[in-house]
Amino acid sequence: MDFETRAIHAGQDPDPATGAIIVPVYLTSTYVQEAVGKHKGYEYSRTGNPTRTALQRCVASLEGAAHGFAFASGLAASDAILRLFAPGDHVIIPNDAYGGTYRLVARVFEPAGYPYTPVDLSDLEALASAWRDETKVVWIETPTNPLLRIVDIRAIADFARARGAVVVVDNTFATPYLQQPLSLGADIVVHSSTKYLGGHSDVVGGAIALNDDERAARLGFLQNAIGAIPGPLDCYLVLRGIKTLGVRMDRHCENARAIVEMLQSHAAVDHVLYPGLPGHAGHAVAKQQMRDFGGMVSFIARGGERAALDLVTKTELFSLAESLGAVESLIEHPAQMTHASVAGSPLAVDPALVRLSVGIESARDLVADLERALDAVR
Repeated sequence: MDFETRAIHAGQDPDPATGAIIVPVYLTSTYVQEAVGKHKGYEYSRTGNPTRTALQRCVASLEGAAHGFAFASGLAASDAILRLFAPGDHVIIPNDAYGGTYRLVARVFEPAGYPYTPVDLSDLEALASAWRDETKVVWIETPTNPLLRIVDIRAIADFARARGAVVVVDNTFATPYLQQPLSLGADIVVHSSTKYLGGHSDVVGGAIALNDDERAARLGFLQNAIGAIPGPLDCYLVLRGIKTLGVRMDRHCENARAIVEMLQSHAAVDHVLYPGLPGHAGHAVAKQQMRDFGGMVSFIARGGERAALDLVTKTELFSLAESLGAVESLIEHPAQMTHASVAGSPLAVDPALVRLSVGIESARDLVADLERALDAVR
């Protein structure tokens, strides 16, 4: 079945008891057993819940994976993945990683004995220079957050596999509709399902997809043992969002192109960061491994930090807020918002950088809103 069909049907059969076409929200903590150890597949909702099972099967299907797991947040999912490794194992992350990923690796796992190195993963030679005998995981974002760099997943996966390391791809920005990391050689895919999968700014969640049975068994153990699980209503909300993921992503991409066209010609913009631009350093790779270029756009304000801070308060349709990937358009200042945790580190971002999450409103209205704001700060 095609992606759009699986998004609506995978893991979501009609309820056998009532015929309900939508997966019920199973608001239960425990399940009655016929006898000790004799039950209908569920014992306790931290361990398993039918609504969560439906979401996990759907995510696995969309990523072309054998196994899927849902978590309480994207960072809870990332934490579980890192727990697959042992103290002393070296972790490589992008040198413009999402601030939360950096915080987790640098301030939680490194003090526990997991050394890490930030690397420009668009440069294979830089990866080779940073490699150690104890390197066990390469953590990829592509496109990256917030600089929208593109990483060649297949090239990194081939390099890492030859050296016995695991490749994790944060596929939040691209979504499984635009990019299939497992088919390109990655070992594990992680999402903040808060973003495009949920798509409506009303739920926080995370997801993992993979094919390796042994790692999947360990992740299932960690999910239950640590308990950072989403509630059944959260799972329902993400499932509901996934149903329209394909049509939403088409509109996000279409609107982003309209925004980029305007930004390129505006005097208040120094330069635009968007992988759909032919001049973007990763354009050729993005064109090869993505269906389209996504709904995220970043740019450098010509007037520096002061202009960027002024601009983000002047839009009306673009709401000043953290997060991304929802139907509403958002604008933010990464240096003081989503990436404040990397201030003073090698991952610090340009204070003149503005990041846009382009929603699915009228492209004409969005362009006019942003253009008015840029005119006001110019």
